[in-house]
Amino acid sequence: MVNTGAASDRLRALGLDLPDIRSNPYYVHHRTVGSNIYISGQLPYKDGELLGQGTVGREVGLETAREFARHAALNCLAAAVQAVGDLDRVRIVQMLVFVASTPDFGEQSNVANAASELLIEVLGENGRHARTAIGVAGLPLNSPVEIQMVCTAL
Repeated sequence: MVNTGAASDRLRALGLDLPDIRSNPYYVHHRTVGSNIYISGQLPYKDGELLGQGTVGREVGLETAREFARHAALNCLAAAVQAVGDLDRVRIVQMLVFVASTPDFGEQSNVANAASELLIEVLGENGRHARTAIGVAGLPLNSPVEIQMVCTAL
């Protein structure tokens, strides 16, 4: 898959590459309906390894959770590029950020901001999106963060 254009250049300027996301026998990472791309929930994997486990506000600090959110968003971008073939063809419509956090944490939006910042840094206006950030009791594999997206192909 070749990524050309301004968005890929901005991604490289940040020192980042789109990761390879492994297939799963139980679900697909994306489903395209018309020009809409529905991205399955992505965890903060890097090089095939989950970056951390635990609850934000207890075992996981705010800055670490923000970094996990950036990696989960990067995995979402990789799934979107699998669907359309080029990063410059991706516009983020909506992002849903789940944060496994203590009941008194209250900084879910701050965690989500890190993912939003990454999307805008890479995609510019095409990275701006509607968003929801919610705290949950737990996530798959005891991950602190999971991100789901809806994108559109340009």
